Amino acid sequence: MATTFTISELAKEFDLTTRAIRFYEDMGLISPSRNELGGRVRVYTNRDRTRLRLTLRAKRLGLSLTEAKDIIDIYDSPRDTSTQLNKFIDALSVHRKQLEIQLQEIQANLDEVKQHERDARALLNRNTKVKV
Repeated sequence: MATTFTISELAKEFDLTTRAIRFYEDMGLISPSRNELGGRVRVYTNRDRTRLRLTLRAKRLGLSLTEAKDIIDIYDSPRDTSTQLNKFIDALSVHRKQLEIQLQEIQANLDEVKQHERDARALLNRNTKVKV
């Protein structure tokens, strides 16, 4: 028999809210079955757990949920993983380029802040010497 999980168990394991897990379900990233109690209780499988783990990894890498879903959906396709890996590489490449641009912008901003800080310290030092 396959191992199953409740929404609370997954929430605790991945440090998520149950609302976040339901959101991922709404996005089609996971698809739990429903139990016999009127279908109100979600039952998650190892597949759902793995897809949730991959989704969170993709988020940490900065991929959108749509990108994550596209890549994870390919994971469910036949055994040829080259399609999945190529899509993953493409998404990472685009994201890396965006991060490199952001890093350059942050570095330029940091350099400007440092210059203003030096200028302000120099002005403060001049003003302090004048008052003495």
